Amino acid sequence: MSYQKMYARWKADPEAFWMQAADAIDWTARPSRAHFDQGPAGEWFADSMVNTCWNAIDRHVAAGHGDRLAVIHDSPMTNSVTRMTYAQLQDQVARLAGVMTARGIGKGDRVIIYMPMIPEALQAMLACARIGAIHSVVFGGFAAHELAVRIDDAKPRALIAASCGLEPGRVVAYKPLMDRAIAEATHKPDFTIVLQRPECVAQMQEGRDLDWREAVATATPADCVPVEGNHPAYILYTSGTTGQPKGVVRHTAGHLVALAWSVPHIYGIGPGDVFWVASDVGWVVGHSYIVYGPLIAGATTVIFEGKPVGTPDAGTFWRVIADHKVKSFFTAPTAIRAVKRDDPEGRLVAKYDLSSLQAMFLAGERADPDTVTWAEDRVKVPVIDHWWQTETGWAIAANPFGVAMMPVKKGSPTVPMPGYDVQVLDEAGHPVAPGTLGAIAIRLPLPPGTLPTLWNAESRFRKAYLEHFLGFYETGDAGYVDEDGYVYIMARTDDVINVAGHRLSTGGMEEVLASHPAVAECAVIGVADALKGQAPLGLLCLKKGVETDHAQIVAEVVRMVRDRIGPVAAFKTACVVDRLPKTRSGKILRATMAKIADGEDVRTPATIDDPAILDEIRAALAGVGYPVGAA
Repeated sequence: MSYQKMYARWKADPEAFWMQAADAIDWTARPSRAHFDQGPAGEWFADSMVNTCWNAIDRHVAAGHGDRLAVIHDSPMTNSVTRMTYAQLQDQVARLAGVMTARGIGKGDRVIIYMPMIPEALQAMLACARIGAIHSVVFGGFAAHELAVRIDDAKPRALIAASCGLEPGRVVAYKPLMDRAIAEATHKPDFTIVLQRPECVAQMQEGRDLDWREAVATATPADCVPVEGNHPAYILYTSGTTGQPKGVVRHTAGHLVALAWSVPHIYGIGPGDVFWVASDVGWVVGHSYIVYGPLIAGATTVIFEGKPVGTPDAGTFWRVIADHKVKSFFTAPTAIRAVKRDDPEGRLVAKYDLSSLQAMFLAGERADPDTVTWAEDRVKVPVIDHWWQTETGWAIAANPFGVAMMPVKKGSPTVPMPGYDVQVLDEAGHPVAPGTLGAIAIRLPLPPGTLPTLWNAESRFRKAYLEHFLGFYETGDAGYVDEDGYVYIMARTDDVINVAGHRLSTGGMEEVLASHPAVAECAVIGVADALKGQAPLGLLCLKKGVETDHAQIVAEVVRMVRDRIGPVAAFKTACVVDRLPKTRSGKILRATMAKIADGEDVRTPATIDDPAILDEIRAALAGVGYPVGAA
C-alpha cells in the first residue's frame, strides 16, 4: 500500500482504521469502539481491558517463542554483552513484580525508576506494567533536587534504582542522589529496591532498602493484571516553560495500539528482527522504542550502555550494528555529528560489515542536511529523519519505511502519519499557504498513544496545548508544509531549548541562576551549537555593590546549574551584562538575544524599551566568543 492510500484510508474512516490496528493486540476484553469523546482531548479504547506486559512478553512465550532473543545488552563500559530470551525475561519480570505485590504495590500505585542503560531498567518498567502500577522513569544521574520534585509530584509508593551508572572515565553513584532526593522530598516512598552493581556498591538503609537480587531470587512470580484501556501506563516528566516539570500521561491501550502499528509501518521491524535505538530509557524514545515497541512486535531490542564516541572510539555504532545484525537503527543527529567530528572521513565505518542494516532513523532535533548526507554516503542505506515529541509518544511526521518509502527531502521529516492532521496556522489560528512559516498544530483528536492529559494538572494541560488554537493541539514548534505535503520543523515557538535532543526549560535554569546571591536578574537563551544543536547561554545582571570577580560568579552559577539540573543541561557559559533588553511591557527579548549570539543580523524590535541596549548585548556576547550579528 502506498503512503497516500494508507493516509487516505485513515482520513476517510479513523474509527475503522484504528479498530483494525487494534487487532494486533491481545485483549482481555476488546474495546467496543476506538475513540471516546471524553476527557480534555478524547481517549482511545477506553472500555477495553488489557495488559501491556502480556502483550510485550507473555503472549510470545505462550505462542511458543520463549527461546526467541528478546534483549541484547551491549556495554562497552563493562566490556560485556548479555542476552536474554523472552522466557528468561518473563521469569525475571514476573519475579520483580512479585517483590512489589508482596509489599502492597498494585494497580494505580506509582513507582519511580532511576536506572542506567541495563536490562534491569527494562525489567523494572515491565514489572510495573505487569501489575498495573504506573511507572515514572527518571533519567539516571539526574540531580537529587530534580528527582525530589518528581517524587513530590508522582507520590510513588516505591523507588527502584541501581547503585550507580557508568560514564567514560567515571562512575556516577546513584544511591546517594536517591537518598538526598528522598530526604528533600515531602513525600516519602514506602521502600526502595536497589540493584547493586560491582563498580559501586551502595550502602543500604535497613528497613527501607531491598537488595534487588536477593528479593527477586526468593519472590513468588506475579501474574499479569488486566487494566482499563484508559488506565495510565506511565508518567514521563518533560520540561515546561515555567521550570516545573510536566508529567505526560500515557494511557495503556492507545499506547499498545500505536506502538504495534508504528514499529512495522515506520521502522520496518517484525518478529525476530533486531532493532537498536541508541537512546536512554529515561527519555520517551527509550520508552517507546527500546522497551515497549520492539517487544510488542516480537523483535529483539538492543540496550546499549556507552557513547557514540570514546567507548572506545567513533566506530562503536558500526561495531554494535555488525555484531548484533541490527536491521533498523535509530539515533539522534547529535550523535552522528559527534561521530562525524571524530571520524570525518568515516574510515571506521569500513571496518565493519553493515550488510544487515536496512535503514537509519534520526530524531530528537532537526536533522540538518549535511549530517544526513554524511551518514548516507557512509552507511549506504536510507537515512530517515522523523519528528515527534514526548507528548505524542510516536512519530507525527515520518517516512513510512515499512510500507513504501517516500522520496527524501533533506531538512524535512517527510509527511504526517495516520492519525495526525497537521496544519500550519498564523497567530490568529488561520491556515497559511504552503511554504509559509507558522505555528504547527494538529487537529483534534490526536491519535492513539498520544497524551490525554498531564498528571494531576488537567488545567495546565488545557492551557499549554489546547487553548491557543481551539480545536487543535499546539505543538510548540514553528515550521511550514510545502506544496507536496512535506513538513518542515524550523524552531520552537516557546523558550524551551533543545540540547542534544533533550528539551530543557530555560525558565528552570533561570531559577537556579537567580538564586545566586549576587544575581539580580538573568536570562537563559539557546544558541546554535554545532554538536548539540543548541546550548544554553546565561546572561546575568548583578546586584549593585557586588564586588566579586565576574569570572568567579560565572563559575559558581555554572556549578549550581550542574548540581540542581544535572550535566544534561550542558550549561557551561554565562556572561555579566548591565541590563537585559525588554519590551515596554517588561518581557525579556530572548529570541532577539539568541539571534545576536548566532551571528544573525537583527532588526531592532518595534516593542523594545531602549534600542541602545542591543549594542551592549553585542559587546558582552562578543566578549565571550560569540560571532554577533549587526544591527
